Amino acid sequence: MTTRMPTYFISHGGGPWPWIPDMRKAFAALEASYDRMHGELPEKPKAVVMISGHWETEDVRVMHAAKPPMVYDYYNFPKHTYDVVYPASGAPELAERVAAMIGNTGLAVSLDDTQGYDHGTFVPMAILYPQADVPLIQVSIRKSYDPAEHFAIGRALAPLRDEGVLIIGSGLSYHNLRLFGPQAKEPSMAFDAWLHKALALEPEERTKSLIDWESAPYARVCHAQEDHLVPIFAALGAAESEPATRTYHEDGIFGGVTASSYRFG
Repeated sequence: MTTRMPTYFISHGGGPWPWIPDMRKAFAALEASYDRMHGELPEKPKAVVMISGHWETEDVRVMHAAKPPMVYDYYNFPKHTYDVVYPASGAPELAERVAAMIGNTGLAVSLDDTQGYDHGTFVPMAILYPQADVPLIQVSIRKSYDPAEHFAIGRALAPLRDEGVLIIGSGLSYHNLRLFGPQAKEPSMAFDAWLHKALALEPEERTKSLIDWESAPYARVCHAQEDHLVPIFAALGAAESEPATRTYHEDGIFGGVTASSYRFG
């Protein structure tokens, strides 16, 4: 009998870091957090549903291809990183169920037969399941970035956890491409501390706090555009009444950034 899966909000690091030795060394703590996930799961997932901050659409889209292609959505990296292939199978039948579940919330949703795996998805999955032997689909985030809508997406997907499906929100708890290095230290530490405190609240207050994330210290400095924060709303929505556990925390990445990842449930 399948035991309920937790959900995750993870950092996916910078670009194609697993294929660049110096970068992989720099992200050793992040990689170790992925490795620990295996021991935190009740069983190997039957499938993974990934909500990546790198796929934005007007309506909600659900990846539907049986063999999704690759999307190399990073720039100025070594040539070999544009030849990376993560050959996981899609899951068209699961995608159709996911679309129906999201549609029941009243949100506009459609199946997408052309979207490929972006690096917010294939980078962590290449570490988690290097054999690419777990079916994998993505769900887009909406360009509105509306927290309540993304909580609703998570709530809709929650029943999949009892069927052995792992739900992961992939982003970064700090994401300001114009403010890395030492200048990022103060704002990222302050926002990270707020996030950790907010996630420790009772469920109802926690949801309210996350929906009102713009009230957090340095919120718009850390997330001038919140595409990399939005996946946490879906991941938490799918485990809204369950405890949060920090699974990764590091100071000084990208020259000064504090970042964290969380498990829910």
